[in-house]
Amino acid sequence: MILTVCPSPCIDVNIEVDTLNVGMSNKIISKKAFYTGKAINIAVGLARLNARVYATGFMYEENGAQFEHELHREGVSYKFVWNKGRVRENYKFIDRKSMLTEVNDVSTEISADKQEELLNYIKSLGEHCEAIVVAGSLAKGMSADFYHKVLSAVPQSVIKIADTEGERLLQALKSGVRLVKPNIEELERTLNCKLTTKDDILRGCKVILNKGAECVLLSLGKKGAIITDGNKNYHCKSVNVAMNSTVGAGDAMVAAATDAILKGGSLEDVLRCGVAGGTAAVTLPDSISFTKEKYEEILSSLTVKEI
Repeated sequence: MILTVCPSPCIDVNIEVDTLNVGMSNKIISKKAFYTGKAINIAVGLARLNARVYATGFMYEENGAQFEHELHREGVSYKFVWNKGRVRENYKFIDRKSMLTEVNDVSTEISADKQEELLNYIKSLGEHCEAIVVAGSLAKGMSADFYHKVLSAVPQSVIKIADTEGERLLQALKSGVRLVKPNIEELERTLNCKLTTKDDILRGCKVILNKGAECVLLSLGKKGAIITDGNKNYHCKSVNVAMNSTVGAGDAMVAAATDAILKGGSLEDVLRCGVAGGTAAVTLPDSISFTKEKYEEILSSLTVKEI
């Protein structure tokens, strides 16, 4: 079983308008809500690859029920630690000039008791896990070392994967992780430096490896991704596809890479699968993940080169 842990779910509401007029009335052309959170998206991607996955994390009483409905529809088993309040709602206004205006919410605070409740639940699941994936931001009232606590709550034999940045990533690394998946901007923010050249990027990855990661899967957006374990470095270029949405692309990459790791894939396999997942996700306009058919189609066309 693969356990995914979502510390801070959110509802992303995408709203299309003709022109966004501040201080005036605006008419909505289309509206779509995504019940999301990085680890929830990862769970959905794993389920679409027929992996046995279980989702947990924090959820909120006032508007969290739809998350359970969506996970049930995707065939994902789940159990959350419930809290008073509302899941944070992020609004993205897109006008006909392709201008994007974002209004991001702040999550309701999570008490120390609720944090301990989730950690104890993760411990109870640990002996049944092959892998654990923790991803995303933290709710109000939580410190970065929660990542370390989550990954330390399962046996050392469990494969540990983290997708986050900054101090949260550095805390996760203290637990020893098989894979981390930052993008280039997240790696720069974590290391507080610019990474311009290939050598800069590999040196940046090396810092993360030296702090406790076995390998780094670095997303380069349209340019694909790099994977390195400090000894071997590989690059996989993405293929050209119609980009209909970037929602969940990085999470789809983690899902596919995790599936490849659990199947005993090589470093090159993990990279190819990750790039295929991320690329397949952007082809769907109204989904937080990919279809298995599109994923397999793209996977078959990708090549990996040592760098």
